[in-house]
Amino acid sequence: MTTPQQPTRAQQLVGDFLPKMAELTDDVLFGDIWARPELARCDRSLITVASLVTGGNTEQLRSHLALARQNGLTETELKEAIMHLAFYAGWPKAMSALLVAKDVFADTTEATR
Repeated sequence: MTTPQQPTRAQQLVGDFLPKMAELTDDVLFGDIWARPELARCDRSLITVASLVTGGNTEQLRSHLALARQNGLTETELKEAIMHLAFYAGWPKAMSALLVAKDVFADTTEATR
């Protein structure tokens, strides 16, 4: 007897509204692009975090900061990347990203206590 599979995060967020977007997220983005061996997962995470910061996409930044930690990046490395990006992406975007990172890292610290 097989147990029903838990819905992915994409399915939870948009699966009922736009199932194709959830499918592309699961199958192409995370199933193919993130699985390619040409870049390490921590490198993909750093690139993704940098892209989200430069684009001002703080909603997606929360989950990708947590994923970056799982993929081996340290809190110090991620904070340093955000500070570095302040001079390329703009101060307001970096400050917004830091506020998200502060919350994410506080949540992570609380969870490990």
